[in-house]
Amino acid sequence: MEVDFNTIPASERIIVALDCDAWQAIDLADKLSGKARWVKVGMTLYYAEGPSIIKMFKRRGFNVFLDLKFHDIPHQVEGAARSAAASGADMLTMHAVGGRAMMEAGVRGALAGASELGNAAPATLGITVLTSMNDEALQESGVTRPLREQVLALASQARQSGLTGVVASPQEAAMLREALGPEAFIVTPGVRPAGAALGDQSRVATPLSAFESGASHIVVGRPITAADDPVAAFEAIAAEVNGF
Repeated sequence: MEVDFNTIPASERIIVALDCDAWQAIDLADKLSGKARWVKVGMTLYYAEGPSIIKMFKRRGFNVFLDLKFHDIPHQVEGAARSAAASGADMLTMHAVGGRAMMEAGVRGALAGASELGNAAPATLGITVLTSMNDEALQESGVTRPLREQVLALASQARQSGLTGVVASPQEAAMLREALGPEAFIVTPGVRPAGAALGDQSRVATPLSAFESGASHIVVGRPITAADDPVAAFEAIAAEVNGF
């Protein structure tokens, strides 16, 4: 999948994370219809509702980022990616630490699932280091190299395995853009408007800074979904990045 991100307005590359129950997610999606292009379905929503929630968002005209972070033996990941792509998801994730054989199997599954629908393959993204982690947390897990080196090593392995991009914090976006080239998807959670609470995120940046650093897409959840006026919150972020 080759995409020229420069032809897509940054405001259309904001992914709204709907990490909530189905009724709230549907309400938010209806409010954001015609404004947001992307929604993210993570574990909280998917495990409660299953593939039907993806199909529901697709019927409403959204692109769906299915963020389940597959990490298992290659056979299981291939089957999971096939099922996810067959449900209509436009982006899938898997942990790059699962290794090349696992990621290659995920790519095969995604291609097969998309073929069942007659669709192009979804973007396949390798999770590098979670944005909730810092160097200390990484070392506690047994990884001895510095965080940025770990991110770069896993991103390189993801590319070699045929994935179309990675998920990383916006603080690594510039490094990854240089390493992976202009066509790579670089999706960055940990994006917070200036003054917003950090929540459980450790490595963060503002929306505009993330795009300026090379992100192809940014993921924004609570600053939009927990706002008193989610539509106004989305529009404020879109206005910040408009014209980037």
